[in-house]
Amino acid sequence: MQPGQPNMQQILQQAQQMQQQLVNAQQELAAAEVTGTAGGGLVTATVSGAGELKGLNIDPKVVDPEDVETLADLVVAAVRDANNNAQELAAQKMGPLAGGLGGGGFDLGGLSLPGF
Repeated sequence: MQPGQPNMQQILQQAQQMQQQLVNAQQELAAAEVTGTAGGGLVTATVSGAGELKGLNIDPKVVDPEDVETLADLVVAAVRDANNNAQELAAQKMGPLAGGLGGGGFDLGGLSLPGF
């Protein structure tokens, strides 16, 4: 190997470490639960870190048979808020990994791997 050339073994080890960190972060996100609210807490949605709806709590005070539309809007707003919170959590967990991946192009001493 010539001086200045990348050490492929070291590069592969780093890539494997980053891949394991990514898998760990994805598992943490899948297990995490975050909430979102609407109507001053009258409707609360709980989603996984991956954005899967896990639960919905509706305060009986907001249930009005004459105004189902407002309730539907509050549910949508609470779920949207929870999903935004899940995205923020994902950005916190995945941000350092995305930065380590070069934000789109993984520089391997002149080589570039698409998707890294």
